[in-house]
Amino acid sequence: MSSFPQHIETMQLRVPPPRQPEPQAVEPVAEEPPAPRPRSGGRDRYLDLLRALALVRVVIYHNFSWAWLPLVFPSMGVMFALAGSLMARSLNRPALSVIRGRLRRLLPPLWLFGIVTISLSLLDGWGPNSEGHPGWWWGKLVLWLVPLSTPPFAEHGLSGFGGLMEANWAEQVGVPLWYLRAYLWYVLLSPLMLKALRRFPVITILTPLALTFCSPLLPDDGRIWETFSDFTIFGSCWILGMAHQEGLLRKLPQYVAPSIAPLVMVAGYWWLSSRPVLDPTEVGDLESVPIAQAVWSFGFVLLLLHLSPSWGTWPGPLQRFNGLISLLNARAVSVYLWHTLALELSVPIVDLAWRSDWASGHLSWLLTTRYPQLLVAVPLLALFVLTFGWIEDLAAKRSPRLFPWPRRSRGRRRALS
Repeated sequence: MSSFPQHIETMQLRVPPPRQPEPQAVEPVAEEPPAPRPRSGGRDRYLDLLRALALVRVVIYHNFSWAWLPLVFPSMGVMFALAGSLMARSLNRPALSVIRGRLRRLLPPLWLFGIVTISLSLLDGWGPNSEGHPGWWWGKLVLWLVPLSTPPFAEHGLSGFGGLMEANWAEQVGVPLWYLRAYLWYVLLSPLMLKALRRFPVITILTPLALTFCSPLLPDDGRIWETFSDFTIFGSCWILGMAHQEGLLRKLPQYVAPSIAPLVMVAGYWWLSSRPVLDPTEVGDLESVPIAQAVWSFGFVLLLLHLSPSWGTWPGPLQRFNGLISLLNARAVSVYLWHTLALELSVPIVDLAWRSDWASGHLSWLLTTRYPQLLVAVPLLALFVLTFGWIEDLAAKRSPRLFPWPRRSRGRRRALS
């Protein structure tokens, strides 16, 4: 046969049918794992790190109220982007089952939080007659079951348990509820947003950001305005997370995101600094200026997602923080919900130190700051997470654990070494 190479070529031409299925069999295999799906397996430790940093930043900000913190790390935009990425990843399954699963993970922790906070508010004097509309008071409680709008909390009429706590403690404790309301709406709208993203990516990403500039035209109060405002401020961050999961950001030339993101952030900072503030020597709080927050967060998230290294395992320097970061991710909803109550309870505890002559005389320089409050709030928050965090396991259909510190097997340690 080697002497007649032309016969081989002729034989190949005479038997095209066996050759025909080969490209047909190979093509679907090549197209089945498309480029947008490289993160479909396992946890992305980089995203876990961002979520843990966002939670820590939220706690520190609500304790100190430092206006520069949202500029250094806009936690809300980052958290919504991470949630959008995970939502797009889950939508490979039927949309209704995904939405049902997200609601199952979100609502039980909210219900438990509501039972505790409403009970404390009732003990402190809140009730149907405290707002003058008993029927409406009972009707609003339904929002604790499904927070399509902000669940009600006691904004006034409390005694602070006889002066032990601040009279507005319930209002401060209810601060995180807006995030759950916004998260719920994003989850419900995600199937439509993902379809729009795949068909009109640029328009879909920029539409919420553009709508932010329309928010000043609407009355800045009421439940409808709250929902619209949240969607416009963080909608582009959520969709950016979906685009990241879909692989659309990786299709851009490498220089595009690093070139555009700083310019967007500069525009957001300019808008923030141009707003009037009480003290002309200080820049206003980013979280009190919706347009500036939306633009700054968009640029920041775009840069973070562009830099995403997609860690399957921790880099060496971060390996020591694996336990803490994993714990924060396993109890993210609990940490976010309960941290404000921990901060409020820390106030009367720190006030006890002023009753000590020695502490008031020698530590007044420390007691006048917010650092003691944070030092007390962190153990209280750990106690709340330990007491109530197990409900996140039940909501996720996992075996409940009081302390979900990651387990390391010997085989795993040998594999890592």
